Amino acid sequence: MTSLVALPFGSLRGFDAAMRAGSFTVAAQELHLTHGAVSRQIRTLEEAAGTKLFDRRNRRVVPTLAAVAFHRHVVLALETLAAGLQEMKKGSDGPVVVSCEPTLTRQWLIPRLSRRSPAMTLDVSVAGGAPAFAESAIDLAIRREDFVLPTGVLATPLMDEWMGPVCHPKFARAKAAVRVHAASRPDAWQTWEKETGVRVRHASSVTFEHFWLSLEAAASGIGYAMAPYPLVERELREGRLVAPFGFVRGAHRYVMLTPARTRTDGRVTKLCRWLRAEARAMHRAMPISLQKIAYSEKLRRRP
Repeated sequence: MTSLVALPFGSLRGFDAAMRAGSFTVAAQELHLTHGAVSRQIRTLEEAAGTKLFDRRNRRVVPTLAAVAFHRHVVLALETLAAGLQEMKKGSDGPVVVSCEPTLTRQWLIPRLSRRSPAMTLDVSVAGGAPAFAESAIDLAIRREDFVLPTGVLATPLMDEWMGPVCHPKFARAKAAVRVHAASRPDAWQTWEKETGVRVRHASSVTFEHFWLSLEAAASGIGYAMAPYPLVERELREGRLVAPFGFVRGAHRYVMLTPARTRTDGRVTKLCRWLRAEARAMHRAMPISLQKIAYSEKLRRRP
């Protein structure tokens, strides 16, 4: 087994930069070193590995198969070290970094944080899709579970997604209305109609780029928007929106994602516990009349 003392750690950054740039010169510029310094780092690493890592071709360098295989280990090691350093910098009194989907942040998280947030410092950013835990300082990500989870990430259920059409109160009994779509969920209406057997008649439709804009459009009186209950719960309670067809449990749910490095962090555990409590309280307060499991023939005939 190779001793850690014998490993040329100083050469790893030069190797990583050269692999990404495909050039010793560009790597040297990135690291603020000379071309000769990077070249020496690579030679040192090749001597330690006992194999060639790059083929020199004029001004270009081409990585060998051994270099490509080794680079995967180097990237993982550098990411782990960066995460550890970030954790030390934050310390126990630093902020818990939370990444949450934009509309969920706006419609569900912020109202609860402003009301009674847990006693800790939070750094909240918005993003969707699989979180890049290795390349960032994210401690907790809140996502709609509609993608393949990254390896090593723990998913804790937060709340189910109940879906249903919502509109301004003036459209609740309309014969036909504008159907509002969100570009980020193009199949939302089709999926809901297929699952419920109900079709909401509409005269025309309009599509908005961002999901939260479709909800604003519905609240402004443009027409019906397909919405998850957690994202319109406040508007329903305040009377800005109504849900004439109620909500049905969707195929997706919202989850809290945590990387291995934060699972022993008491602050993250406390935050997850508080979020779960908020989600349970919201669901308990959801009117039974809005929870549609099986549609009656009378409901099917409603406009």
